[in-house]
Amino acid sequence: MRNDLGRHVFGLAFILFGIITVVWHSFNGWQQIEPLGNIPRRAILAYIVAAVEILGGLAIQWPKMARPGAIALGCISLLFALLWVPRIAAQPLVYDGWGNFFEQFSQVAGALIVYATFAPTNPRRGAKIARVGYICFGICVISFTLEQLFNLSATASFVPRWIPPGQMFWAITTTICLGLAAVALLSRHVAVLASRLLTAMIVGFGLLVWLPQLGDPHKLFNWAGNAENLAIAGTAWIVADYLSRLPSPKTTPTASA
Repeated sequence: MRNDLGRHVFGLAFILFGIITVVWHSFNGWQQIEPLGNIPRRAILAYIVAAVEILGGLAIQWPKMARPGAIALGCISLLFALLWVPRIAAQPLVYDGWGNFFEQFSQVAGALIVYATFAPTNPRRGAKIARVGYICFGICVISFTLEQLFNLSATASFVPRWIPPGQMFWAITTTICLGLAAVALLSRHVAVLASRLLTAMIVGFGLLVWLPQLGDPHKLFNWAGNAENLAIAGTAWIVADYLSRLPSPKTTPTASA
């Protein structure tokens, strides 16, 4: 299938998640299960999660297995998103919990679009599911914007110091770009271009911000951050692929007078 690179990147991110889970014997990279207390047999649960992530990430690479792969990855992403709900309920005015919820939920949106793309029997139902995934991703991009806006100084601290003209400049610029991308996606105005530029920007985050963090490979946070950024980049790429397959309004035939 043409214009389909996004799901391969998306699947690769989950394979990386699975490997990280096996190496650290824990899927608790973001500490989102802490509010649930001490979970028994956590190591066994971690290996089950790793198996779902790796097998789902592999399955989504092949067209015949893309739907079950998308189901597996969508379900595990939804589970991780919901694990943030206790923190949100405890501190609803602190945006960190909301931001992490929507980061995880963006991957549910990507899985929905992949699942819908490979729906063989009911194209109309598949189109509706893809549309839901697309709208959900647009909402998530709003959250990405707010997350950076509310934590502008922290965002600036992630920007490499050697990039001119300065860290705060790029924190503000990328926040504005995220906001514009959200507007473009949800309004469907220049959405294809916006989705491609958004994908490029998130890939840039990975190359310039997260990949250098692996200079300290002993921190789980650094590996989890790379995998998370790659998964979000894969989702943005899936959205770009989805939009590029839609018929252009200019080419839609109209009834003759």
